Amino acid sequence: MSAHAAVAVSLFAVAMVVAVAIGVLSGRGRERSMSEWSVSGRGLGTLFVLLLMAGESYTSFSFLGAAGWSYRYGVPIFYLIAYLSTGLVAAYFVAPLLWTYCARHGLMSIADIAEFRFGSRALGVVVAVICTIFLIPYVQLQIQGMGVVVHAMSYGAIDLKVAAVVSFVVAEAFILASGLRGSAWVSVLKDALAVLSVVFLAIYVPWHYFHGPGRLLDRLVTEHPQWLTFPGAGGGTFGTAWFISTIVLNVVTICIFPTTVAGYLSAGGPTALRRNSILLPWYQLLLVIPMFIGAAALFVAPKLADPDLALFTLVTDSLPPTVVAIIGVAGALSAIVPMSVFLVSIGTLWGRTILGGGLAGAARSATAEKGRSGDRQREWSRLICLIAGAIALGGALRYPKLLVNLSVLSYEGIAQLLPAVLFGLYWRRLTAAGAAAGLMVGTAIVLALHAAGLDPLWGVNGGLFALAANLVVAAIVSTFAPSRAGSPNDPLRPIAEG
Repeated sequence: MSAHAAVAVSLFAVAMVVAVAIGVLSGRGRERSMSEWSVSGRGLGTLFVLLLMAGESYTSFSFLGAAGWSYRYGVPIFYLIAYLSTGLVAAYFVAPLLWTYCARHGLMSIADIAEFRFGSRALGVVVAVICTIFLIPYVQLQIQGMGVVVHAMSYGAIDLKVAAVVSFVVAEAFILASGLRGSAWVSVLKDALAVLSVVFLAIYVPWHYFHGPGRLLDRLVTEHPQWLTFPGAGGGTFGTAWFISTIVLNVVTICIFPTTVAGYLSAGGPTALRRNSILLPWYQLLLVIPMFIGAAALFVAPKLADPDLALFTLVTDSLPPTVVAIIGVAGALSAIVPMSVFLVSIGTLWGRTILGGGLAGAARSATAEKGRSGDRQREWSRLICLIAGAIALGGALRYPKLLVNLSVLSYEGIAQLLPAVLFGLYWRRLTAAGAAAGLMVGTAIVLALHAAGLDPLWGVNGGLFALAANLVVAAIVSTFAPSRAGSPNDPLRPIAEG
């Protein structure tokens, strides 16, 4: 191992120990309940909600995928900033309503919402299974991102597979002990390092390589103009139709993404969520920096075999090992924090809805001695976290793919839950049978399009076609299924009162 690698690896090891310590200690003195583990007892304030939910938008994908797509395709990557910022406008209205609805009825996940709204545990189970199918790729994305970051920042001394295993171990260590609260506390360290790193790189890279950002932009305009117009440099795959359709799909989907809802429900009240929706769009502007650096890498390293290495190629090429290590730790934690939130969400879905008896099981726990059933749900959830993490780790080691593709697949799949989880709260005539039928059809179309290599379809995000079919089927089936309007689970009364 070289001297540079030794410095970087040593600092990385210290940072991982600190992260685990912060995550584990954050749960000391807290109630050992399902509510505390999965949604932090609905007690996080504005700052922690902001940092926790910022962790979902600023992930290893931001360090790697954003720079990689900028390097490979160019301007289509700006869909990322567009949907994250616009989605927060929708969240300003949706998040407080979901918080009120869930807090009033003791709900902890989107599977709970579906089960309660339609009075159907079977539908809650289906939602939990679909969520798991499409969240596992996102966990895999973070594991792969961690591997790439650590391999690069260690100058190749740490193998990709070893780094992937480390990410799994670190994340599992603190979420098993502290759940979502541990993720929120570690996100404080992660965000401090991430913001420091990207602001530094925004200044350093253009001046070091190009004597200023103006010269970099001039070269980009004259030498690579195709990177600045649609469809970019991808041969027409990601044109304006894909760009707009992906933004539309992701804006509505991000409001009910399982980990986003977990962030909503961890808040102390609706006011913290409204403040979060106002403040967080400013955070998204930082995503321009990795995109900018990906464009700079076109001139510094024009023949990269792996576009996801664009940012760290420039970092390791020009900076001392101490700075490389700090940026590497920021990138690694940007994988670990969101991965931990995804795993907590999967654990909650299975431990509570599938294995824990759903809402009926939760009701029994309220009358059991010292919440014995609730403890059982929590233990099931922790076990599922281990299993889901191991499955994602296996996928990362055996079937690595381009990072953005995994993100796109997850969003398209989760989008199919919109009728059952969100639209059903406003759509009085939607029935459990209709929601389930639409969900099955939409999910099948998403998977079929990806398997056949037909996404985008006619230049449009395939998930939008799947969602349209989903809604049509849900409407047709609901027309012929008995209406539940006027039942105790009437969706309009609880929301209107909130």
